[in-house]
Amino acid sequence: MNRRSSSFRGGRVAIALLSMVVLAVTGTLWWSTNLVIGGFNLSGALAEAKVAQSTGGDRNILLMGLDTRKDQDGNDLPDDVLKQLHAGDSSNGGYNTNTLILMHVPADGKKVVAFSIPRDDYVTLVGVKSRSKGKIKEAYGLRKAEVQDQLAAQGVTDRKELEAKSRESARAATLATVERLVGVPIDHFAEVSLVGFYDLAKTLGGVEVCLNKPVRDSYSGAAFPAGRQKLNAAQSLSFVRQRHGLADGDLDRTHRQQAFIAGVMMQLQNQGVFGDVRKLQSLISVAQKDVVISSGWDLEQFAKQAGKIAGTALTFTTLPVLGYDTIDEQAVNIVDPKAIRAQVQKAFGQSVPAPADEETTTAPTSDANSPSQVGYSSGPGAAATRLASPTTAAAGPTPDAGTTLRGGQIPCVD
Repeated sequence: MNRRSSSFRGGRVAIALLSMVVLAVTGTLWWSTNLVIGGFNLSGALAEAKVAQSTGGDRNILLMGLDTRKDQDGNDLPDDVLKQLHAGDSSNGGYNTNTLILMHVPADGKKVVAFSIPRDDYVTLVGVKSRSKGKIKEAYGLRKAEVQDQLAAQGVTDRKELEAKSRESARAATLATVERLVGVPIDHFAEVSLVGFYDLAKTLGGVEVCLNKPVRDSYSGAAFPAGRQKLNAAQSLSFVRQRHGLADGDLDRTHRQQAFIAGVMMQLQNQGVFGDVRKLQSLISVAQKDVVISSGWDLEQFAKQAGKIAGTALTFTTLPVLGYDTIDEQAVNIVDPKAIRAQVQKAFGQSVPAPADEETTTAPTSDANSPSQVGYSSGPGAAATRLASPTTAAAGPTPDAGTTLRGGQIPCVD
């Protein structure tokens, strides 16, 4: 299998985008019935991150798929749930944001654009004291560990408090790191974990997809015949997580994720979910339990765009990389932040001031100790280092021009 075929954890892409669907229907219910819906997991991380906000009616939403087998209070998920997820136990995964998707929703709800940020992009980390550079997925977990250690040193022992406060700072670090990379405002965000995806898919009652050929993969649990078929929650998770046995690696897996999203959008429309308060409430109940959203989100305003989102075209593009390298004995993507910023700003029609010290990512040259041996008190200037000379960067892939998804279509994929 080539290297790109294992660079993402595919299920997290669908996790994050499915959270957007729930947020859309949540806003629709609030707007159409004037109900005040409480009980959501709200986060104030946007204020802590101090990221820029859009002017006018356009909105940029960062969707985070968190690779954790724990609940919001830091407790391990029940064994029966982990078995259904087919994703190992709490020792697997961690607090990496293995999916980061930035979605631009214009004021008129048309031409929605989404950029997937590869989890292994080697970037400048913002708000993380122990490292100045690293994989973009690591900002969350590194900052969470820093804050949790600080709180524990101050005598905090309550697990819920440790989890809540450390996750808040972790979200802020992720938001600030993403804003620095893409150079556009971030107005809202949503965070979903593995169990969130499972619960949402279960509530939907199955999602229809189409495969060009049969597949069987023991790692993800994917075992499906060719043709159109309706997947239950566990099968849906396997469908979007499969990364072994795909001929074109990440490209095939990305197409899987996009096909699943198309199926969700089509189902929401065909079942009349946007006009059915009872069906909406079922999705809302799941969102209240599993989805974390940014505080201050004007759901009434967003609801005016929600129905349009489900029926419009969605252009989904993966940000390009220059090549691959090995740093700290880890495979990373070498990227050009200036080029990425230009691409995203052009697509969104927005921008924030560029960092004065921005440059194309390169392998570090310091021969200091490994970051794993450096305490969290090393300070914001601590550089990521390598244990061995990096490999020669391979030529990067041709940038994916994106796949357009339209309501009413279920594309067949490999």
